[in-house]
Amino acid sequence: MEMVVSAIAGDLVNRFISFLIKKNESHANLDKKVERLQQLLLRVHMVIEEAEGRYITNSRMLLELKKLLEAMYQGYHVLDTIKYKALCSSRDEKEVSSSSNTLSLSNSIKCFHTNSTNCFHTTRSTTTIFHDLDSVLENLETMVSNMTEFVVLVGGCERMPRSPYDTYLYIDNFMFGRQVEKQQIMNVLLQENIPPFAPTVLPIISTNRVGKKTLVAHVCNNDRVRSHFSLILRLKGESIHKTEHGAFFPTGRTLVVLEFTSDIDDVSWQKFYSTTRRMGKGSKIIIISRIESVSRLGTIRPMHLNSLSLEEYSYLFKVLAFGSTNPDDHPRLSLVASELAVLMGGSLVVANVCADIFRKNQNLQFWQHILNKYRNFLADNLSVFCEHPKLLIERDRPVDIAKLVSSTSAPLRLMPPHCEDDDSTRDLPKVRYGDLIAGSVVPPKEKFELVGWESRIPPYKKYVNVAMFSGEVNVSEHVVSPCKKRIRFS
Repeated sequence: MEMVVSAIAGDLVNRFISFLIKKNESHANLDKKVERLQQLLLRVHMVIEEAEGRYITNSRMLLELKKLLEAMYQGYHVLDTIKYKALCSSRDEKEVSSSSNTLSLSNSIKCFHTNSTNCFHTTRSTTTIFHDLDSVLENLETMVSNMTEFVVLVGGCERMPRSPYDTYLYIDNFMFGRQVEKQQIMNVLLQENIPPFAPTVLPIISTNRVGKKTLVAHVCNNDRVRSHFSLILRLKGESIHKTEHGAFFPTGRTLVVLEFTSDIDDVSWQKFYSTTRRMGKGSKIIIISRIESVSRLGTIRPMHLNSLSLEEYSYLFKVLAFGSTNPDDHPRLSLVASELAVLMGGSLVVANVCADIFRKNQNLQFWQHILNKYRNFLADNLSVFCEHPKLLIERDRPVDIAKLVSSTSAPLRLMPPHCEDDDSTRDLPKVRYGDLIAGSVVPPKEKFELVGWESRIPPYKKYVNVAMFSGEVNVSEHVVSPCKKRIRFS
């Protein structure tokens, strides 16, 4: 009997030792893969940064650049996922419980991302993460091994002039991404028309608030584009009917940027287009709209702008939220930013608002407080309206922001239309959205104007809404000011 027990015990010990050896080997292998991924991302990022500073006219090179960008953001996303898993195991029960709330919300909103299989980290098993790591590594290895020709061709492209240093005094004073699309639009604008005296019409179509006007504004501000055209006109689609009564365009080479908020009939368009033929040789027309039917007016294939992928959006939000701070030095703050990025559903306005709040106060408890507010806000709107607030805003429907305000329990509705107003003239009290979320102001009891965000980059849009309470108002007079003290890191 003792021999049997001894044999069983020895077998168990051997199995346990084998398990520990395999586990250590697995960890060592994971560390090597993560280190290799970081090396590849550094090389790819370096090439992308160089390519984005050049004028690329070759369409195949732009396609290759787009693939490199997608692979890079996927790689950074996988790194964040691995770091998240490591932090998750060390979190206390309260934090894990709150993370499970994020899981249920994440499942509700994953349809808002371009690739729903890349949903938030909490929905993914360790096996899936390892598979993604291997997949990203293989993809980047292949791209890097075939990148020599691309690098040589990029080196032969003309450099863009460098922007002055002071343009980067604000971290949000730049256009993120869209470099490939920007180059594609510039290529259209700078090439000859076919036929010569018929202006080329390029429609740019997308849903609301994905950056199409910002993209076009940056193209128009490019030195090469500005020197190519003698005049750049910006018109509203509703104003083109005036051309029926003798309105004329200059005879020089002109770029006309038209924004359509509603469709136009073919007869009116043809009258307008025939008038534009008076413009100089090489003139162009850019149409901006979220109405798909407007794309029929184009003389070339329309450009469709999609929302940023989850990987790209999360990367952007961290860049904005951390500013000059390195996210890798503060993994728990980075974790909060990752969770909030998926909940925001891809909204660029909300990303800028929350990032501005975070950048001013890099305190873990404060970031977690804002994250909890946004969880409650999202859950409330999904419960009441059965839709994500981003979709409600795109469809000009009311959004309840009461859960973002600690001082009230009454429904606080953000009313349509959700507009982009350059110069608000409404005679209403004005409150900044960021101050409301941070808890540094008390919302007025009467109707007021909520200033969502004022962009620091062209076309310098101000995003405003009218907000009002619905039902009985019980607003506390006490303002919960956010902690102004930053954590000091050694």
